[in-house]
Amino acid sequence: MISRSALGRNAQRALRRQCCVQPANRRGLAAPASGSFQYETGDASGVKYASRDMSGPTTTLALVAKGGTRYQTLPGLTEGLEKYAFRATEKRSALRIIREAELLGADLASYHSRENLIVGAKFLRDDLPYFVELLAEVATQTKYLPHVYHEEIIPLIQMAQKKLLASTKQMALNSVHGVAFHRGLGTPLHPSSSTPYTKYLDADVIEDFAASVYSKPNFTIVSNGAEHAELTKWVNEFFTDVPSQPRSSLESHHSKYYGGEERIAHGAGNTMVIAFPGSTSATGGDYKPEFAVLAALLGGQTTIKWSPGFPLLAKAGSKYPGVDIDTKSLIYSDAGLLTVMLHGSAKAISGAASDVVKAIQGVASQIGKEDFQKAKALAKFKELEHGQDVAAGLELTGAGLVHSNKAYQLDETAKSIDKVTEEQVKKAAAEMLKSRASVSSVGDLFVLPYAEDLGLKV
Repeated sequence: MISRSALGRNAQRALRRQCCVQPANRRGLAAPASGSFQYETGDASGVKYASRDMSGPTTTLALVAKGGTRYQTLPGLTEGLEKYAFRATEKRSALRIIREAELLGADLASYHSRENLIVGAKFLRDDLPYFVELLAEVATQTKYLPHVYHEEIIPLIQMAQKKLLASTKQMALNSVHGVAFHRGLGTPLHPSSSTPYTKYLDADVIEDFAASVYSKPNFTIVSNGAEHAELTKWVNEFFTDVPSQPRSSLESHHSKYYGGEERIAHGAGNTMVIAFPGSTSATGGDYKPEFAVLAALLGGQTTIKWSPGFPLLAKAGSKYPGVDIDTKSLIYSDAGLLTVMLHGSAKAISGAASDVVKAIQGVASQIGKEDFQKAKALAKFKELEHGQDVAAGLELTGAGLVHSNKAYQLDETAKSIDKVTEEQVKKAAAEMLKSRASVSSVGDLFVLPYAEDLGLKV
C-alpha cells in the first residue's frame, strides 16, 4: 500500500503535465545548470548533507556512511549490513518496499568500498520526499531479523565469496592492499572462502554495528539532481530519530604503509599488481595531484581508437599480445596507492612487468614535454569525468564530509592538476622506486616473476 504522501504527489504530477508546454527559450535538459561541479552543503540537527542541482528529470540520492571494511570490528560485518539494506523496516515490509519502488520506476542499490557503505536510489525528480523517508527508515528502523540473516544474508555473502574466488583481478587487488596496509585499508572487501565469519556474525551483532554506522557523526546524505532547499526540507523532516552518538566508536588507526609480496596459486587466470605509496583524497591531509598525472602518463589503456596512444605502458603492452595493463591512483582519507595491474597470460605478464619497472625508472629521469602535457590533460579529463559519473561523485563527496567535514569538490581538484609540474611527477616516480613496493601475484606461480626478479625492493 502506497503512503498518503506518495498518492498526493501523483495529483501534483498530473497538474504539472497540464503545463508541459514550455517557452521556446527555456533551457533544455541537456544544458547544465552551471559549469561547476560544486556541491552545496548543510547540516540538519547534526545530519550532514550535500546537493548539486544538475538539470534533468531524475535524481540520485545516497546515504554515504563510515562503514566500509576498514571500520568493521569483525569479519563480514560490512558485507552483512549492506545486505540488510531495503529489507523490512518498522513501517514497511521488504515486499512493500519492492513494490513501491517499482511503481515509482526507481532503482535501489547498496554497496560498499574499503572506507564507505553506500545505500542509495535513482528515481524521478518529483519523488524525492518518498526516497528521503525510505533512506531514513533504512538507517533507523531496519529489522535485523535472525531468519533473514540465515535464509537470505548468508547465501548472499557466500555468493560474494565465490565471485571473489573466481576473479584473479579482485584477489590480487585485495592481496596488494593487505600487503601494503595490513589492517584497516588492508582488510579484504569481501571475506574469503576460508574466513570463519559465521562464528563472529549473527543478526544481533550486525544490528549493533548498524547503531554505530547509522549515527549522526558517521554518515551524510548526498544528492545529484535535487534542489538544495528541497533536500534540506525533507532531511529535516525525516532524519529526526537518528542517534546523536554511535553505540560504539568506529576507530581505525592511521594508515601505515608497509610493503611486501604475496603469491597465490590460481588455475583460472593470471594477474599481477605492483603498487607504491600514493596520494590521499583531496579532502585528506596529504593530497598530491602529481600522482593522478603520473597514473595517466603510465596508463596502459589507450583512449584513442586504432592507436596505443601516448601512455608509456600502452606502448609497452603492445609488445606483449594478450596482456592488459591498467594504472590507477587509488585515493583514501589518509593514504593512497598507485597501482599497476597486469592481467593475461603468465608469460606475457612476466615480460610486461619488467617494462613497467623500466617505464617508472624512465619517468624518474626524464619526461617528454609533449607526453607530460597529454598526461596532464588526460588526468584533468578523468577527474572532471567523475562529475558526470554520479556514483563516484556521491561517494567522494559523502566520504569527504564524513571524514573531514569537507565536500570533495571535483572542479577544485581538477584545477590543482593544472598546477602540477614535470619536476613534481619525476620526484614522485623517484620516491616510488626508493620505497618498498607491494606486489601481489595470482595465477601460475611457476611463470609469474618475483618482485626481486624485477629489481623492486620489497
